[in-house]
Amino acid sequence: MKKITIAIDGYSSTGKSTLAKQLAKHLGYVYVDTGAMYRAVTFFAMQNGYINAEFFDKESLIHALPFVKLEFHFNAELGFAEMYLNGTNVEAEIRTIEVSNFVSKIAEVSEVRSKLVEQQQHMGEGKGIVMDGRDIGTVVFPKAELKIFMTASPETRAQRRFDELQAKGQNVPYEDVLKNVQERDYIDTHRDDSPLVMAEDAIEIDNSHLNREEQFEAVLDLVDELMKSM
Repeated sequence: MKKITIAIDGYSSTGKSTLAKQLAKHLGYVYVDTGAMYRAVTFFAMQNGYINAEFFDKESLIHALPFVKLEFHFNAELGFAEMYLNGTNVEAEIRTIEVSNFVSKIAEVSEVRSKLVEQQQHMGEGKGIVMDGRDIGTVVFPKAELKIFMTASPETRAQRRFDELQAKGQNVPYEDVLKNVQERDYIDTHRDDSPLVMAEDAIEIDNSHLNREEQFEAVLDLVDELMKSM
């Protein structure tokens, strides 16, 4: 069966990764979480003192990029690949609210985006891939056969993110999570390099009132229709 490239873009906390994992598992495709890549670079910057609440030493981060090695290693017990930074599993560390607070600023840096986009395009050369992020359908894979753009209200997304953090034992006020979501939306849509926009040929899905299974079935129907037409 002919394989395709599925690009999933959208706002933060819209469940892009969850949907991408479901599709990849169902189709037997490779799944790539580009958000984890940007989060890993952010964690690297935090570890090395390049960014904090007071300042951002962008030039030092740019000079250190050759020393940032990112890899995905499949975890059979979990059923998905985890993010490794310079040989260390950082999957848990990159999912904190602290990393979330800085990731959009890191993603604004053209040199960071260039480095990661090159890696992402290389990963998708053979098709049969599901990739989610902010610029997959517009920059990484502009010729992807299926492009999905996911959205939901900021309040809905903040509640989802808040619930996730609570489940992980991270006691963060809902108001802080909502503020983080709104700030990330603004930065993502206003940056000069590859801002978050919906590709002209993307299909928009507002999942404010959809559960995970309903969302998965809706997109799977789109995949099936596309496959039949090929």
